[in-house]
Amino acid sequence: MKLIKLKDVMAMTSLSKASVYRQMNDGKFPASVKIGPRSVAWVSFEIESWIEEKINLR
Repeated sequence: MKLIKLKDVMAMTSLSKASVYRQMNDGKFPASVKIGPRSVAWVSFEIESWIEEKINLR
C-alpha cells in the first residue's frame, strides 16, 4: 500500500486543492490519512479507484 501527498493527488485527478477538500468533505472523494501533526496523505489505490469510477460513469 502506497501513500501519496496532495501534490500527487492533484496531478493524478486534475483537481485543485480546494476541489479535493470540498469533495472530500461532501463524501465524494477518498478521505485523507493523517501521517503526522501537520501532514496528510491519501492511499494511492483509493485515488486510482475513484478515477476508475469517474471514467466508468461517462
